[in-house]
Parts: sequence; C-alpha cells; structure tokens
Amino acid sequence: MALVSAGSIRFHVQQLPSCVRRDEPPGSARERPVVVFLHGLVVDNLSSFYCPLALPAARAGHEVVLYDLRGHGRTERPATGYDSRTAVRDLFGVLGALGLGGRRLHLVGNSHGGTLALHAALARPDLVAGLTLLEPPLSGAWVENMVDTLSAAALSLEDSPVPAELLSLRLRKAANLTAIADALLNRTTLIDDIAASRTFTPADYARLRCPVLIVCGEHSELVPGAVELARHAADRVVALEILPGLGHDVLKETSGTLRAAVLAHLDASAVVAASGSRIGALVP
Repeated sequence: MALVSAGSIRFHVQQLPSCVRRDEPPGSARERPVVVFLHGLVVDNLSSFYCPLALPAARAGHEVVLYDLRGHGRTERPATGYDSRTAVRDLFGVLGALGLGGRRLHLVGNSHGGTLALHAALARPDLVAGLTLLEPPLSGAWVENMVDTLSAAALSLEDSPVPAELLSLRLRKAANLTAIADALLNRTTLIDDIAASRTFTPADYARLRCPVLIVCGEHSELVPGAVELARHAADRVVALEILPGLGHDVLKETSGTLRAAVLAHLDASAVVAASGSRIGALVP
C-alpha cells in the first residue's frame, strides 16, 4: 500500500509500471499518456479496476495509476470537499505528488468517476489526451435520484448495529465497507456536495477535443445521457459502445468485450496524442 499527500489529505495510491512491448523502441512507453482510473461512489474503490482493466492496461504497455478518491477506501476521510472541483484538484495533486505533474493523461472513469473524468477533461484540455467513460451519469435526473438513494441509505445506516453484527460473524470486508458508507453518508458533506453539483450542458460537450469512448449496458438508464453527449460533441470525437444484456454493471462483464474495447481505445488514443491530432482520428 502506498500513501501520498496531496493538499492536506493522504491518498491511497497504486502504480503499475508499463510492461515493455516488443514492437516499441526503448523509452516510448513514457511518451504514452498515463492511464488514471477513477472509481465510483461510496462502497467503490480502486480495487474494482485492478484485475478487469488496470493490469491488462499495464501489460499492454501503459503506465497506470489507481487511487482511492477522497473519503473512499484507504484514503483519508475529511468532513468536506466532495464536489467535482475539489475532486479535479485532488486528481492533479495526487499526480503531482507522484512526480507525474504535466504528463498527458488518459482518464478511465466508472459511474461517478466518469463524471469526474469529464470535469477534468474540460478543466485541463491541455493535459487530458483521452477519456474512457464507463456508465457515466450525466443528467440532472440522475443527480436527483442518486441524492434520494444516498439519503435513504444514510438514514438506514445511522446508529445501525449492522457493522458490529457483521464483525461478529467474521465478515470483516462487509463490515468495513458498511462502516465506510456510514461515515461518508452521515459524517461528511458528500450528499450535499452531490446535490449541488453542476450538470453538464451541450456547450460543455461541444468543447471536448480529446477522443472519448463511452461504454454502457444495454439496459442502463444512463444510455440517453451518453447519446446526448455523443450528439453534441464535436464531429467524430465520441465512440459509444453498448454491451448487450447488461445494466449499470459493465465492469462485471466477463467475456473480455469490455477489456478489448478499452485496450483498443487506449492504444488508439496514445497514437492520436503522439501525433498531435485531436479530432477525427478514432471514430469512423
């Protein structure tokens, strides 16, 4: 486990060095964007990416960074700062602490992590060379539904005996996740910060200039938002892939379809970044 300080917070970080590819000259891996993974809310953490995508990306020749977001996993849990602007500042602070400040990035975000990745791309288009968004929640309706869901969960966890009962049953991992959820929902501003978050506009999508892959499950309620992003983005920037039979759970896809799509997009985005081209190089 590695802990790095960014601002006043210690973040749990994992780095995976790129494997040397036989078809590339020495040192070329460093010219590729660093692939940074951003996970979802509350009970999620960096581990959800580790085997499905992070290890395969490193083995394919990409330098990889994973970290637990503020308040999640093994990262410290301050009472405030769960808004998107602070999350973007955390991202670049973590990378700076790792000595990666100024490097080009490819951001891979799952669920809420996808919205953070998009905010980062809009804030720093000079550094974000590519995006992979898995089930990104982009609409105001999602924000309202999520706030309602999190508020209900907070009430059910407040003063709940469940963590102690899980420990008594030696279900340590479940107890730990439940305790983290309770702390995030009842002792931080996370719910209020999510409720106050700014939703994206067509004008935001039109400003995107890096290649974007969006992956959604066929039965996901988030597909319309992904289609809206693709419709308003600049021509040939966004590729949208719908995985049949899935909902808001594409990371659980086990056939290798997701992994193949993401690795292909990482490779193609790296080529675009190296060539200096921004639009029209990836999406037919």
